[in-house]
Amino acid sequence: MAVDSTDGTLSPPDSGAGPELIQLLTPEGERVEHPDYAVDLSDDEYLALYRDLVLVRRFDAEATALQRQGELGLWASLLGQEAAQIGSGRALRSNDYVFPTYREHGVAWCRGVDPLNLLGMFRGVNNGGWDPRENNFHLYTIVIGAQSLHGVGYAMGVQRDGSDSAVVTYFGDGASSQGDVNEAFTFAAVFNAPVVFFCQNNQWAISEPTERQMKVPLYRRAAGFGFPGVRVDGNDVLACLAVTRAALDRARRGEGPMLIEAFTYRMGAHTTSDDPTRYRLSAELEEWKLKDPIERLKAFLHKQGIGSPEFFADLEAESEELGKRVRNGVRTMPDPDPASMFAHVYAERHPLVERERAEFEAYHASFVDAGEDGH
Repeated sequence: MAVDSTDGTLSPPDSGAGPELIQLLTPEGERVEHPDYAVDLSDDEYLALYRDLVLVRRFDAEATALQRQGELGLWASLLGQEAAQIGSGRALRSNDYVFPTYREHGVAWCRGVDPLNLLGMFRGVNNGGWDPRENNFHLYTIVIGAQSLHGVGYAMGVQRDGSDSAVVTYFGDGASSQGDVNEAFTFAAVFNAPVVFFCQNNQWAISEPTERQMKVPLYRRAAGFGFPGVRVDGNDVLACLAVTRAALDRARRGEGPMLIEAFTYRMGAHTTSDDPTRYRLSAELEEWKLKDPIERLKAFLHKQGIGSPEFFADLEAESEELGKRVRNGVRTMPDPDPASMFAHVYAERHPLVERERAEFEAYHASFVDAGEDGH
């Protein structure tokens, strides 16, 4: 339980309710105002956000199915977290830089990374598949929380270069308990680094609920390090866009770091190797289905009369085409040369690596000499 800052009463640390939650679009699709954060979008911009949400969810669903069919070794689904990622991703400028975890498929989409490049890593045919410099989107980080330190270090470099760009580093509620994240908070505060910490609080650190990780709402941790923190409705794409845009502008003005806690929910498993039915109730899942980020925006569009029947029909067709491209693209990915794992260990040739490569190639050649069946 946590002490509420207004009246001293106890409240669950992650109830998500109350005036502290920044929201611009209710679960029913009603537009509301907030005194500190706002967006003023055209009809085309609303439709573009909806398109992003729909296509990212379709891509994610295809990836999950491909893993179940044995085409991917693993997949970390973003189901339910689309608004947090698309809203924050579309707040970025082209010269901003992103340090993701391994679940930011929606942010990757916003940065122009081909979905097949993401899937190549999970299929084991590449080590990332994209050049971070082309999209200002770093490679996925599997080590929990490590990217937060990378992001702060990069932001300190941006600061010293006199650039007007900002940095966003993503992590989850579980990673907020890691030492790396807390060290990143310290460095960012002390050096006033132009970095936004974007935490997707999806309620579960694999099987550990948030109330067993912290005694106060997550966003309030920022105050102890000396910078502001806010909680935004992570299923509200408009609120996520507005808050992230404001935090990035603040960083560019030299006002230092900020923590955004996107209060959302992981609708699926932590990864495809996880079974969430073993540790959470189905009633909880059903409650969050009523807050679905795509249905929320769709309801708003219908209420406002935004989007023609042709738009929705064309989007459905585009979604189908994306699904086909993903399926076919994954299944036809060529297997890499096994020796290629030695190619980029160091920038230049290294004697130890070269010796290991030779031993590896000789070992594999011995099977060919013995016959195709390896005997």
